[in-house]
Amino acid sequence: MGGTLRVGEILRYSVDKDPTVQRLDGYPNFYFATHTPGHRRALLEAGINAMAHVRASGGDRRPAVLIRSSPWKAGSEQTPWHDVFDLDNGHVRYFGDHKAGLSGLPGSTRGNAALMDAFDDHQAPTPEGRAGAVPLLLFRAVSRNGKPKGYVEFCGLGIIERAERLVQWAGRERTTFTNYVYDIALIDLSAEDDTVDWDWISARRDPDTSHDETLELAPKAWREWVRNGHAALPRVRRRVARARVTKVRDQQPEPGSREEADLRLIHRHFDGRKHDFEGLASAVAARKFRHNGHGYLEGWLTRRSGDGGADFVGRLDLGSGLAGTSLVVLGQAKCILPGSTVSAEQIARVVARLRRGWLGVYVTTGVFSEAAQLEMVEDQYPIMLVNGREIVRELRAMAREDHGGDLIACIEHIVDQQTVDVTNRRPEEILLA
Repeated sequence: MGGTLRVGEILRYSVDKDPTVQRLDGYPNFYFATHTPGHRRALLEAGINAMAHVRASGGDRRPAVLIRSSPWKAGSEQTPWHDVFDLDNGHVRYFGDHKAGLSGLPGSTRGNAALMDAFDDHQAPTPEGRAGAVPLLLFRAVSRNGKPKGYVEFCGLGIIERAERLVQWAGRERTTFTNYVYDIALIDLSAEDDTVDWDWISARRDPDTSHDETLELAPKAWREWVRNGHAALPRVRRRVARARVTKVRDQQPEPGSREEADLRLIHRHFDGRKHDFEGLASAVAARKFRHNGHGYLEGWLTRRSGDGGADFVGRLDLGSGLAGTSLVVLGQAKCILPGSTVSAEQIARVVARLRRGWLGVYVTTGVFSEAAQLEMVEDQYPIMLVNGREIVRELRAMAREDHGGDLIACIEHIVDQQTVDVTNRRPEEILLA
């Protein structure tokens, strides 16, 4: 059978078309990765490359459509359009293969006809109708070693969301012509480590394999889309930021565990003791920074009123001498009921206080909503999030190191020995400390 296609990987697309060699010129061999014994080679000779239909027990199906975009051709007389590949947000806008000077309707060209058939499959209203729907495998040509041809990047697995007819202007005669443009949703492949296993496509090429049997080999997100249709696209669309989001359940200790008991103990201990918890949060943040190999100086706590979204101030020191710099750290501390959620708006309040080059830290006994984390990643907020489970782990480690494992003794020691002042000083004064 064939190999795998990994999103973002460059493959060698050589003229030899040899499927027996795994790598060529230091790159994975496209023909090895897409080889199905006993079947014709998968090709990228055209922009839209549709495999032949297979008559299977559940009905006809097309195993796959391989789409190639050639950015170096964009804007030319014959290719006046510019395909858009937004891999981070799971969207491709791809123009069909009707061109200036061609006769007939835009859907009469081989590529557009294949994609319009695929669009019908992708719009099917029932899981049974979507079970045999054709997967789109998207590639774009890339330059390597000064050559614009012979190398392609695999960009993912797609489903057509919309197809639109539009009028374009191009060709030697500078005339108008009608074409199709397709909005394609890229599917999340994180469950498969961002890969597509070619065995799935090989199974789809086998007429003795039913639709349901091929689905067993399909990526997890594809199977969910087959079950639930376009309503599932917001959940299964590829978003790079989503890989950096921790689910709420994974931020909480296991029910009945020692961690859960510890977290509830911490909450009870500091409930109604705002400044004491802020001091604890400052110590936890300091430990997180120092264990990442950075120098960190605890500064002070802000006063109870008018803190403007910051409860403690610190300084992060990077490098030394002329090769060093220091950054202001603003911290927010919230002692809330374990399991309670911190929203995007609450995080944004801290971020709004940050100036260029400053960092934020949000320490809470609760959890951070997935929407808040996604916003933080997509907007590139310079803030570190410390949830209740992380607080317990840091304090447990401190207790083992210095207090014989006694968590209460560790907490009381942190509060008693807290040397940070409570003041209204401006945060940037920490740089002079």
